Amino acid sequence: MLSDSHRVHEIDKKIDDDVEGAKFVNHLFVRLIAKNKRFVNVDFKYSIFDTSYLRKCVFDSCDFTGCRFVGTNLYGSSFTGCKFEYSNFERTLIDSDILDTGCPGPENLKMKFARTLRVNYQQLGDASSANKAIQVELMATEVHLHKAWSSNESYYRKKYAKWERAKAFVEWVQFKTLDFIWGNGESTLKLVRSTAFILLAMTLIDLAAFRNTQLISSYLNSLYESPQIFLGTLTPPNYPKSYLTAILFVRLVMFGFFMSIIIKRFNRR
Repeated sequence: MLSDSHRVHEIDKKIDDDVEGAKFVNHLFVRLIAKNKRFVNVDFKYSIFDTSYLRKCVFDSCDFTGCRFVGTNLYGSSFTGCKFEYSNFERTLIDSDILDTGCPGPENLKMKFARTLRVNYQQLGDASSANKAIQVELMATEVHLHKAWSSNESYYRKKYAKWERAKAFVEWVQFKTLDFIWGNGESTLKLVRSTAFILLAMTLIDLAAFRNTQLISSYLNSLYESPQIFLGTLTPPNYPKSYLTAILFVRLVMFGFFMSIIIKRFNRR
């Protein structure tokens, strides 16, 4: 049931000239060296680059489908019109510009491509590049989930049919909700905005249930006291315990979101 994949092993090799139109399908490159070289229309499908040094090279219209880069130095290299479907990166030095020029077209593949680069940058401790990869991943995820339940493209209608389509809709709603609340764990500004909406809602409830809406002072006092009530430094005796419990629950959730953002930011560094 098993057969030889005929993978070609290239160990401790150096590329001395520019390469055009060559095929290196299903190769294992170990400690491959190339610097300031140009690769045009080269087929690298299903190949592995292990501990290789490919610095300041130009890759034009190359096919890296299914490739794996492990401990490879691609610093300063540029990629134009290349294919990276199902590619994987581990501990590889590569400029974040690849997220602008090398992402696959389909959103599901773009999402996976950005995810593997995010993990790669986190392994290297490159926080800024990891943040950029996360933004690309989130945008691709949003489009992918939206298409999963709404698009008429044959791929989505075949993969997400009946209950799977309904499930995709629920996942999209959850994604959009969390994105609005705190940017899916990536936006402190959205979390602050959500907190402001909560304080505004508390102010309106306080006005409607416990204040005289005919007095301007009621509006000012309610707006002034809502942050204190939310933080627990003020507990009005006329508030029902159930309402105070709900405020406490929301406060703990928002504080948990805030701590999650802070911890993730420090972990990337």
